[in-house]
Amino acid sequence: MRGIANRLRRASLWQRLALLLFPALLVVTGLELWMTRHDALAAANAAYDRSLLGALKSIDANISTVSGGLSVELPYTMFEFFELTASGQVFFRVATSDGLVELGSADLPAPPTDLKTGVPAFYDATYFGEAVRLAAYRRELDRAPAGSTGRSVLIQVGESTRSRQEFSARFVRSAALRDGLVLALLLCGTALALAAALRPLSRLAREVQARTPDDLTRIAEADLPAEVRPLVAAVNQQMSRTQDLVTQQRQFLDDASHQLRTHLTTLQMQADYAKREQDPAQVQAALDALGTEISRATRSAQQLLALGRSDTVAVEPAAFDLGALLREVAVDLLPMARAKHIDLGIDVGTHAPTPGLLAVADRGLLREALSNLVTNAITYTPAEGTITLFAAGDAAGWSLNVEDDGPGLGDEERAALGQRFRRGARAGKGGFGLGLAIARSIAHRHKGELRLEARAAGTGLHAIIWWPRPAAN
Repeated sequence: MRGIANRLRRASLWQRLALLLFPALLVVTGLELWMTRHDALAAANAAYDRSLLGALKSIDANISTVSGGLSVELPYTMFEFFELTASGQVFFRVATSDGLVELGSADLPAPPTDLKTGVPAFYDATYFGEAVRLAAYRRELDRAPAGSTGRSVLIQVGESTRSRQEFSARFVRSAALRDGLVLALLLCGTALALAAALRPLSRLAREVQARTPDDLTRIAEADLPAEVRPLVAAVNQQMSRTQDLVTQQRQFLDDASHQLRTHLTTLQMQADYAKREQDPAQVQAALDALGTEISRATRSAQQLLALGRSDTVAVEPAAFDLGALLREVAVDLLPMARAKHIDLGIDVGTHAPTPGLLAVADRGLLREALSNLVTNAITYTPAEGTITLFAAGDAAGWSLNVEDDGPGLGDEERAALGQRFRRGARAGKGGFGLGLAIARSIAHRHKGELRLEARAAGTGLHAIIWWPRPAAN
């Protein structure tokens, strides 16, 4: 069984159908032949038994006790005809119930069971090494024969079963030839039907093989069998996701190449300027500008790598402390905030997270998103400003919040920001429009969202990363 299962797993659809269908058809054909043989024997017995019964009745009609003894006038003409139809010898026996009077073959096999008076019985036996079929009949006599006390007579007629067997054999051979022809026609018809049914799959295979590597258009589901359409629909869905991913990666590569090309061009121009300049002060200024541009290029490359990672890395949710994440990001970015004399802190009032408030998410990705939001806030908040971090959680989900008292954004800008390389109208030269895109991508990977809202009081921006609680299994 294991070998058959392995063969089925490796076989094509045609081979699987042959391995499953052909043995089943053979079993059905064998069963049909067995039933045919059984029916042929029953039909032969029914036909030949009527001849036996006719001979039995003829003998019974010629039994007489008028002379005082038991006399039987045998129908010899009928026996001769009977022997011709039986293709063998015919036997008979007439005996009284006490056995004192017997005519014919006295050693014919007796009936296997007691006979009912007036009811003929048929049975099979062996006589002189040959299979015979016998009919037996018992009836009451008008009077007992002289010298006998038996008032009933037993009549037996038997014939060889050779003709019955030959008839059954011919019938079964004819049925076997017929069933073999039907089986061959059935297999041919099944093969043709399968070929016609699988033709759409062959066409589908040719169409897919003829596609170019970058062709991710949907596969047409028309003229396909209903059983195959769910598979094609699933493939189309996967191709659609792949196409979205390819488009996203292509856009990312285009944007990244443009951004890095700009930095490299600027660096090349500044290096050429420094080589041509003779004034040491101008050379130093060019080198300072070169260092600044290198820092900007490094920051841009880091954000591009973070953006690519946020789009493709697997999300690995786990429980972690929201308060600890806020403190970690605040400590990391505190030097950058102090350089601009910005008050960067964590809200310990109304919005402070409960000690030990646990959330379920990918901590590393959320740390990257929060760091980008805080970095953006530090970049666009003027000196002496304030940036506040806090977290919250409820029955629906959790959120990480960054509030600043900078210039803020208009309604249209808040709706548009978050797209890659899209910057606000008040953005300076230090940004690339990637920080919010990274945060939004990470929020979407957690089935959440990035919200940009105006502060409840005063100017500034309130950035929120919200994601839902995982569904209960």
